[in-house]
Amino acid sequence: MTRFFRKYYRDLFLSNRLFAGLGCCITLYLFSFFFPWLGVIPDLALCCVVLLLITDIVLLYRMEKGIFVRRNTPERLSNSDDNKLSIYIENFYGFAITAGVIDEIPFQFQKRDIWFEAALGSRQQKIIEYFLKPLKRGEYEFGAVHVYVRSPLGIISRRYSFDYKVTVPVYPSFIQMRKYELLAVSNRLNEIGIKKIRRLGHSMEFEQVKNYVAGDDYRTINWKATARRGDLMVNSYTDEKSQHIYCIIDKSRTMKMPFDGLSLLDYAINASLVLSNVALLKEDKAGLITASEKIGSVLPADKGAIQIKKILEILYKEKTRYLELNMEALYSTVRATLKQRSLVVFFTNFESLPAMQRQLPFLKRIARFHLLLVVFFENTELKKLSEEPAKNVEGIYVKTIAEKFAFEKKQMVRELAKYGIQSILTAPENLTVNTVNRYLEIKAHQSI
Repeated sequence: MTRFFRKYYRDLFLSNRLFAGLGCCITLYLFSFFFPWLGVIPDLALCCVVLLLITDIVLLYRMEKGIFVRRNTPERLSNSDDNKLSIYIENFYGFAITAGVIDEIPFQFQKRDIWFEAALGSRQQKIIEYFLKPLKRGEYEFGAVHVYVRSPLGIISRRYSFDYKVTVPVYPSFIQMRKYELLAVSNRLNEIGIKKIRRLGHSMEFEQVKNYVAGDDYRTINWKATARRGDLMVNSYTDEKSQHIYCIIDKSRTMKMPFDGLSLLDYAINASLVLSNVALLKEDKAGLITASEKIGSVLPADKGAIQIKKILEILYKEKTRYLELNMEALYSTVRATLKQRSLVVFFTNFESLPAMQRQLPFLKRIARFHLLLVVFFENTELKKLSEEPAKNVEGIYVKTIAEKFAFEKKQMVRELAKYGIQSILTAPENLTVNTVNRYLEIKAHQSI
């Protein structure tokens, strides 16, 4: 009996059609008290409903496994990107069915409306595709897939549950990294906002002697090769290679501020991953340092085949801390780790001018030995407030304060420039493009 109950009743759900049919029967019975001529019509209607119910149960339960379902989940998800998942469903019944699919997605998404409907003919297969956009790194646990099957009668639904519990890690945005990688390989970075930069002079990295074509710099003509070949030959130069590029990520409490659901730390992590990958494609060496009240991870610069995997694994585990950044410890680590002049890209956030001035002595020391690029963020909400017209006295006060903070950010840029420190003040959504832009500009100007 227990087995019978589990097999038939626990997964059996009554549909609106059944309740509508029973409602009609009840109405007929009520009317039969006032209209005796209805006779046995209510009884016949009830028999029809019961017969349809039994027929529907037989149709859906005569097969042990009437459908097959499989969720296709990627090995890992990309943070802040739309990740494609799919559900494969196959109908083994000899008739057409309507299937409602519920996927138990991780609680981090806070979605309770993952419901898909699919109509399948006899022996037909279908793939349902949908997208999930995680906003935090870490482990995400998927649960079971439930399918509610209805026959053409639609009196009841039979539930099938498929246990596809799986834990999927969410890594920094490798989808964004691959997009930039493809553009960098094909020299099309300008298509997504990476501007072309005029090269000043040329690098000392000699590549080859080639035939002159229109547009080549006549100053690079190789007269000896020209005399030997009888055609104009020019020297070709390439970007200097094997330069050290270090990303330093501040993971103190100032980087916990959210923007569009993503923390500033995650924006910095995504930008660091893209920048490191582009640097490796340009045959430079990429390294990484993370720090808060104490030093986190330190990865010396290298351009080996597995360097980007090492960077990805480190960035996956990083979390914001709740104390202030220890600049003294960071400076000591930089001096001990960076053995030659390098481009140091420091991702941090300053909310006030005094906060920046407290770190300035250490920034100046780093800038004495390396090319330092400080990247920090605009407060976009304050910027919106400063641009909105004031409607009352309170609005004037809020607008004035917002303009004051926005002006302080510009003051920080000028203050850093006064000591020869380059900086980028950017909105979070433009961080990656602006950072890669500046790296390419520095390479073109041969500043490292």
